[in-house]
Amino acid sequence: MKAIQLALPGGFENLRLVDLPEPAAPAAAEITVRLHASSLNYHDLLVVSQPRTAGGPLIPMADGAGVVTAIGAGVTEFAVGDAVVSCFFPEWQSGRDMPNTFATVPGDGIDGFARESVTLPASAFTHSPKGYSHAEAATLTTAGLTAWRALVVDGQIKAGDTVLVLGSGGVSILALQMAKSMGARVIATTSSAAKAERLRALGADAVIDYVVNPDWSVAVLDATGGRGADIVIEVGGPETLTQSIRACRVGGHIALIGVLTGFGGAVPTVELMTRQQKLQGLIVGSREQQRDMVRALEGFDWRPVIDRSMPLEDIAEAFAWQQAGRHFGKICLTW
Repeated sequence: MKAIQLALPGGFENLRLVDLPEPAAPAAAEITVRLHASSLNYHDLLVVSQPRTAGGPLIPMADGAGVVTAIGAGVTEFAVGDAVVSCFFPEWQSGRDMPNTFATVPGDGIDGFARESVTLPASAFTHSPKGYSHAEAATLTTAGLTAWRALVVDGQIKAGDTVLVLGSGGVSILALQMAKSMGARVIATTSSAAKAERLRALGADAVIDYVVNPDWSVAVLDATGGRGADIVIEVGGPETLTQSIRACRVGGHIALIGVLTGFGGAVPTVELMTRQQKLQGLIVGSREQQRDMVRALEGFDWRPVIDRSMPLEDIAEAFAWQQAGRHFGKICLTW
């Protein structure tokens, strides 16, 4: 079967198209999935671009969507022909005993989904939303579930809330779409007039150019009558966190999701404390949460925004496009 492997020491130049044996037939409680799509996340970019000093070749990509082609004994949740999508933490089925490493994450601690077929425990997948293409479903494993958990599970969104999303990457766009479907008002930030128009077309009630308004938290307060956002989808990290705290209402929720601006920095603890805000770090979610999200998505009248789909063998070019920050929504690989 066709697959992509990342050879040591990592980097785009060490992504190689290879031919591997077909996976074994499914044992009890396992399924075989013919994969058709994946989507790029910042996590995947870090795995591929950062130097690796140990281990053998790694099949990258945390997201995988496809069709069940065989089932093992005892599998009742899936049937041959079902469209399925992978889970980011395949061993985190439910509950609060959540993982804190990437040891079991496909495309990081274990081989991922940049390949044509895979045999895994059935519990490593959920059904895809009915009517979704494989590329659309592949956006949900990481970005979709992250947005869902930030808004619904942790943020406890309700109609009438104001949600602030930063930028126009996959998590932010999906959070915008979900929040609007749940009756929230959405404020988005961007540095591009063209992207601002697209954000408004997706339903953003206000768009703030953070280049024109470097203290964009002030603009958020102006747009909310001084109150601030109820929920902030914080994907930037250290260089945006202070602004997010100031843009969030007293007692509001900040979902700390991304590290786009770095891995460490000062936190204005006094402002966070006096504003009595909840700063919640999160990494994707559980299989149970993914199943809940899929059921909800089937009732919404929109689909994930895909910036572009590219062939599996063009994976290095896809990552270069992502790294350049040119995308609006998700970049997908299809095969």
